[in-house]
Amino acid sequence: MRSEQVRLRLGIAYDGTDFAGWAKQPGLRTVQGTLEDGLATILRATQPVRIAVAGRTDAGVHARGQVAHADVERDRWEALVSRGADAPARRMGGVLPADVRVHEIAIAPDGFDARWSALSRAYAYRVSDVPGGSDPLLRSHVLHHTGPRNSPLDVEAMNAAAAALLGEHDFASFCRRREGASTVRTLLDLRWVREDDSGLVVMHVRADAFCHSMVRALVGVLLPVGDGRRPVPWPGEVLARVRREPDAEVAPPMGLCLERVEYPADDQLAAQAERARRFRGDDILAGRAGQDPDSTD
Repeated sequence: MRSEQVRLRLGIAYDGTDFAGWAKQPGLRTVQGTLEDGLATILRATQPVRIAVAGRTDAGVHARGQVAHADVERDRWEALVSRGADAPARRMGGVLPADVRVHEIAIAPDGFDARWSALSRAYAYRVSDVPGGSDPLLRSHVLHHTGPRNSPLDVEAMNAAAAALLGEHDFASFCRRREGASTVRTLLDLRWVREDDSGLVVMHVRADAFCHSMVRALVGVLLPVGDGRRPVPWPGEVLARVRREPDAEVAPPMGLCLERVEYPADDQLAAQAERARRFRGDDILAGRAGQDPDSTD
């Protein structure tokens, strides 16, 4: 007989360099597997711990604002917090490796679902266009990319090209297709910024959700505009194809980081989850097949 359970909300950050992505896979080191083992250890769980996440990330992709939930045995949770309010985070810090941290762990509000209650996900992709190569200390977090003869990227041109991609579209040209999964998404924000203090060019992108490989594919079609290999209208033309083509490349994973996941007010969490499930019901079938239509990379 299963004991009474309580749902926890977890705020997570990780360096994805040495992980084989988020999703648990036999024989591979993954973020999900590492966190599930850690949570089971600190709770001394008698039942398997399963963690659901706002959006899966692929190998080499990072996160500083990932959100997840886990349903755990109430008596085990209460025994842990009886040792102090900071006991869960402190204990997780003691059992996790240095490249993943849980910076928030608490009982979730009623109706909370890390994936389905989310209103949007926001990512950043970081690029260095410094001649001669990027800072070696950032080599696992930044893509080095320049134009011909090491010329700087044209941020203004990339932003002009990005404008055609905003809004609700079928992003099949930017997604790895999965049987039964919709590729319609709403792109809420897409802009490039040159950060003078860091010397980086950063793409900020936010959407209701992302299908598999979508963010890196967006980077892959916008960088050729910035380096002068493609004209400004080209990314819009790629979108209009509604199919993947070899000339639209996917950027490497190291520059991508999940920055934040946005949720409605607590009293709207359950309603948002229901709306999301109803709107993308076909995606649920893909999830049951072991695929995650909200993967970003």
